[in-house]
Amino acid sequence: MSVSVARTVDLRQEPVDDVLDRVEQSLRVALDRKTLVVKRRSVGAGTDRGTWVRIERRGLDRIGVQGWNGTECAEFLTGISKPPWFASTSWRDPADAAMWRADETGLLPGKPVGPSVLTKDPHLSEEWWAALNSSLNALPHHRTNRIATPDTETITQKLVTESIRRVFPDGFDTTVQEWVPAHADLNWANVTGPEFCLFDWEDWGMAPRGLDTASLWGSSLAVPALAGRVRMERHEDSGSRDGKLMTLFACSKILGPYADPEDLRLAPARAMAGQVIEELHTG
Repeated sequence: MSVSVARTVDLRQEPVDDVLDRVEQSLRVALDRKTLVVKRRSVGAGTDRGTWVRIERRGLDRIGVQGWNGTECAEFLTGISKPPWFASTSWRDPADAAMWRADETGLLPGKPVGPSVLTKDPHLSEEWWAALNSSLNALPHHRTNRIATPDTETITQKLVTESIRRVFPDGFDTTVQEWVPAHADLNWANVTGPEFCLFDWEDWGMAPRGLDTASLWGSSLAVPALAGRVRMERHEDSGSRDGKLMTLFACSKILGPYADPEDLRLAPARAMAGQVIEELHTG
């Protein structure tokens, strides 16, 4: 049976007072409206007990069979710098084919490094890069039945192949060899500095090796030195065959049919895609 598609909503343009009231009642917490952060599909705020609550609206067609409790399920992950999870509440939107979910977590140790895509070097410390590597090296050692949902879309072999083929020519095998747990939304808006912490675990799950590295690299392309540092730090991922496929997967989102002609990442993405395709042909 097909699932109805929810209407497109930008929470920056919608009243959310009733949603905030409901969350306060359900979690028995007071939200600090002065700290409110409103994004396209999520709202966050600090609380009177020194925690943070993130609220998201998601269409039923984007929730899938594994449920919608990524942040809660990530609580068992060890060896990863992330905020602790404490409680949650969720409910069906009475007026639409959508659900709301609120998760209460610990506060972040710092501010997000930047927007999802950076245009200038954040000048991160060696300790920051070491913490990133430690967390990303620990994640694949865990096991889960969850399947990652980058951009809220379940990642499958079919999705990988179709995304790559939509932009790049045939002639090389797109079959993924290794699937491991991934954060699946690793960009500069979901990591903190100067102390490293990785947050927003709503979409984590099994994914092709190298997805997180390719995602962070793609978010860095407007700053060539930063993009190069990501690939150097994560060379075991980026240099693997699956990592190369994930690089093309990331490039397909930048260079695809909805590419922004003003995007500073276009030229470096084309150059790297050409290099990777040549390596796949010869390797």
